Amino acid sequence: AGAQQSATVANPVSGASPDLLPHFQLEPVDGYSVKNKAGRLACRATPATQIYFKCNSEWVHQGDHVTQQSTDRSTGLPVMEVRIEVTRQQVEKIFGLEEYWCQCVAWSSSGTTKSQKAFVRIACECLWWPRWDRALAPAAPHLCASPDLRKNFEQEPMAREVSIEQGIVLPCRPPEGIPPAEVEWLRNEELVDPALDANVYVTPEHSLVLRQARLADTANYTCVAKNIVARRRSASAAITIYVNGGWSTWTQWSGCSTSCGRGWQKRSRTCTNPTPLNGGAFCEGQNVQKTACTTLCPVDGAWSEWSKWSVCGAECTHWRSRECSEPAPRNGGRDCRGSELDTRNCTSELCSHATPGAEDVALYVGLVAVAVCLVLLLLVGVLVYCRKKGGLDADVADSSILTAGFQPVSIKPSKADNPSLLTIQPDLSTATMTYQGSLCPRQDGPAKLQLPNGHLLSPLGAGRHTLHHSSPAIEGADFVARLSTQSYFRSLPRGTTNMAYGTFNFLGGRLMIPNTGISLLIPPDAIPRGKIYEVYLTLHKQEEVRLPLAGCQTLLSPIVSCGPPGVLLTRPAILAMGHCVEASAENWSIRLKKQSCEGTWEDVLQLGAEPCTELYYCQLEAQACYVFTEQLGRFALVGESLSMAASKRLKLVLFAPAACPSLEYNIRVYCLSDTQDVLKEVIQLEKQLGGQLIGAPRVLHFKDSYHNLRLSIHDMPSSLWKSKLLASYQEIPFYHIWSGLQPFLHCTFTLERLSPSTCELACKIWVWQVEGDGQSFTVNFNIAKDTRFSDWLVPDSEVGAPALVGPSAFKIPFLIRQKIISSLDPPGTRGADWRTLAQKLNLDSHLSFFASKPSPTAMILNLWEARHFPNGNLSQLATAVAEVGKQDGALFAVSEAEC
Repeated sequence: AGAQQSATVANPVSGASPDLLPHFQLEPVDGYSVKNKAGRLACRATPATQIYFKCNSEWVHQGDHVTQQSTDRSTGLPVMEVRIEVTRQQVEKIFGLEEYWCQCVAWSSSGTTKSQKAFVRIACECLWWPRWDRALAPAAPHLCASPDLRKNFEQEPMAREVSIEQGIVLPCRPPEGIPPAEVEWLRNEELVDPALDANVYVTPEHSLVLRQARLADTANYTCVAKNIVARRRSASAAITIYVNGGWSTWTQWSGCSTSCGRGWQKRSRTCTNPTPLNGGAFCEGQNVQKTACTTLCPVDGAWSEWSKWSVCGAECTHWRSRECSEPAPRNGGRDCRGSELDTRNCTSELCSHATPGAEDVALYVGLVAVAVCLVLLLLVGVLVYCRKKGGLDADVADSSILTAGFQPVSIKPSKADNPSLLTIQPDLSTATMTYQGSLCPRQDGPAKLQLPNGHLLSPLGAGRHTLHHSSPAIEGADFVARLSTQSYFRSLPRGTTNMAYGTFNFLGGRLMIPNTGISLLIPPDAIPRGKIYEVYLTLHKQEEVRLPLAGCQTLLSPIVSCGPPGVLLTRPAILAMGHCVEASAENWSIRLKKQSCEGTWEDVLQLGAEPCTELYYCQLEAQACYVFTEQLGRFALVGESLSMAASKRLKLVLFAPAACPSLEYNIRVYCLSDTQDVLKEVIQLEKQLGGQLIGAPRVLHFKDSYHNLRLSIHDMPSSLWKSKLLASYQEIPFYHIWSGLQPFLHCTFTLERLSPSTCELACKIWVWQVEGDGQSFTVNFNIAKDTRFSDWLVPDSEVGAPALVGPSAFKIPFLIRQKIISSLDPPGTRGADWRTLAQKLNLDSHLSFFASKPSPTAMILNLWEARHFPNGNLSQLATAVAEVGKQDGALFAVSEAEC
C-alpha cells in the first residue's frame, strides 16, 4: 500500500510561530511480523515535547512506547524518538476488516504534526488452496504476505584494475524479494560506511562509487542483500589500484669526460616519480642523455724571437726584448719563464761616463726654443681657422650635410592670402639654417588623423601647414629642390640589404631594414636642437657576432646594432625587432642584452622585473618587442627556460626546384626561428638556388624537453616515385635548434621519378618533436607548372624606403602631436590626462615607465608610432584621444592666438 504524506494540525496557541512546529527526522515505514517476532516501528521529530503512536485510529497505550530524548547539536532544539512493537495478535484482531496501520503524532508548543502511515503485515508461507476452494484465496491478501529473497543477484560487481585517482563504479542489482532487500557493501569483509569515508557513496541503484581511487582501496568488494527472510552475498570483486611510473627530474650534467678536447657529458633520471605499483606501466623514454662537450686545452706560453739590439746608449749599454706571444698563454696555461728584456754593455766595458758640459746645456736650450715656436704657430693656425669657419655649428656630426638645411628657424607664411598657413614663433636664437617642408605626413585620404566630436583639429583647417624661411646665405632653387624631393631625407648608399643609414636632426625620423620587421624610431626632439647625427641600423648574422650563451639560455631575436654609440639622445629611441618566444612568466626568464665597448655582453634589462635603470625599457608583444633606449648600441633578446614547458616558435617552410630536368627531385624542409628576418634570408637563399615554395608555412612549438626534431615522408605512390632516404626518418639534434645561434636548419628528401613523364607529386611530410608538438604537410602539386604558393614570397619591389626623415616618418601630424602632448601631460580633471589615454590604448601596464619621463604623452605616442607604422589606424587613435577630451570639455580648446 502506498504511504501517505505527513499532515500538520495547527494548535491555536497564542503567539505560536509556525516555524516551531515539529517536523519528522524519521518516519515509520512498512514492516512485517514474522511468526512470534513482533514488527517494530520508530519515529523521531524536533522540536517535540511529546510523541505518540496511533494505530487504526486508536492511541497506543503510553506504557507501550519506548522514548528517548536528546538535543540537536546544530540547532539546540529538543529531539524525541519513540519506538513501539506490533505483535501478530494485534494484526489478526482486525482480520478481514482493513489493513493494520500506525501513524506517529508529535506535539510542540506551536501545534502538532502527523507522520505518514506505516502498514504492518503478517509474514507467512504461501497457501496452496484446493481447486474446489480457491475462491477463498483472494479474501486475505491484506493479512498474509509471502516473504522471499531469491538466491541469484541480477547484477554482481566485477573485478577491475584501475589507475590511481580514477573514479570507480561497482554495480550491484540485488535479488528480487518480499520485502525488497536492503543492500550493504563489504570491503575485505568489513562494512563500508559512507558516513565515515567521504570518498565513498552508494547510489539509489545500490552501486558503490569511489570518487578517486587510492592505493588503500585495493581490496575484495562484496555486495550483501538482506531482508527479514534471508541474507545473500554476491561474488567478491577484486579491485586493484595500479600506479603508472613517472620520471624524476634530470640530474645535473656531469663534468666533461675529457680535460682537453672533445668528449661527452651525461645526465640521468629515474622512474620514481612515482614508482610503478601493482602492475602499472614503466616510464617511456630514455633514462640517460648524453651530449657532446668540448674542453679548451691549456696552452703554455712561448717566447717570440729576440728583437734587434738597440743603438748604444749614453750609459754604454744596448738592449733587446721579446714577447710571450708565440703562443700567448691561455686556458690556464703556464706563462713564459725568463726575462723579456736583455741588457748588455756595448763598448766592451771601455765606455767612460762624463758629466754634461756647456755644449750639452746649449743643445737642450735650443731644443726647448724650437718647441715653443712650434706651439705658438699651432695656436695662430687654430685661431685663423676658427675665424674663417664663422658661425658654423661645431656639433654637426657630418659637415657634408650642412647644406641639407635641417636647422629650425623663424617661420612666416609664404603667401599672405593663404589662410591655411600658420605662423609659429621660433624658440631658437639663430637663423643660419633653413627648413622648408610639410609638417603633415605625405599621406592623404583615410590616413589623415580625424578626431570625431573633438576641438583638436578645428583650428587647423583642411589644408597642409608648411613652415617657410628665407636666408640670403643659402637661398636658391637647388636648395628648395633638394628639400622637396622624396621625404627630404638623405640615405647613405654604402650598405647591404641588411643595413640602413640616414641623417637626422631634432625633427626625428625612422630607419627600417625592409622585410625584416626591424626598425629604429627617433622621436622628435630626441636629438638636441642644433645637432645633426648620421645614424645607422644593422642586422647581423649570427656567425658574424659571437654571443655567449650559458645553461638553458637561447637566442630569441636577431642581433641588431644601431648607432653611432655614445651619441647624446634627450629622449629614448625605439628599436623594434621580432622574436620567437611563447612568453610566460612561469616558463621563461627573458633578458635584454647589450654589447659593451669592451665587447662583452651585459644584461641591461630583465623583462617582468623592476628596471634597474631608466635608460632601457621593453614592451614585449606576441611576435615583436619594442626597446626604449637612450643609448644606441648592439642589442639581442635572450631567454632562459625555467621549465620543460618553455617553447619557441619554429617556422617550417618547404622548397623544391622550380625546374626539374633530371629524374631526381629534392624537397628541402627548413626549420627556422619564427622571425621575419630569418624568413627573408631563407627566401633570398632559395632564389639563388632556383627554388619555389611548395606549401604554406606552418608554425611548430618547440619545447625545452631535450628531444630532437624528426622529419619523415609518407604516402608517396610507389609506382611513380621512390625515396632515396635509407632510414625511416631524419633527425635534427635538439641543441642545434634550441641555442638559436643557427637561425635556420634544413633537411633534404631526395626523391626519384620512375619515369621522366611523371610530373604529379603527392605525399605527406611529417615534422615533429619527439614526445612533443608536430605538423604535417600534404604535398599535392605539379612539379612542372604549379606556382600557387608564390604569393607567400615577398617581391623585391615592396622593400620600401630604408630611411624617412622628419614629419614623413610619422603617422601623426607634427602640430597635432604637439597639441596632444601639451594637453595631456599636465594632470587633468576627472583623470582626463595621459593615464586615461594609456588605458584606452591598452598600455596601462607601463604607467610607471611613462611617468618617469618628462613627457609621458610623448612616450605613448612614440610607442604607438613604432607599433603601427606604416599601416596604423589613425581613426582609432583619434577616437581614443577624443574620448579623453570628452572627460574634460576644455581640454582641446584652441585659442585665436594659437591659430
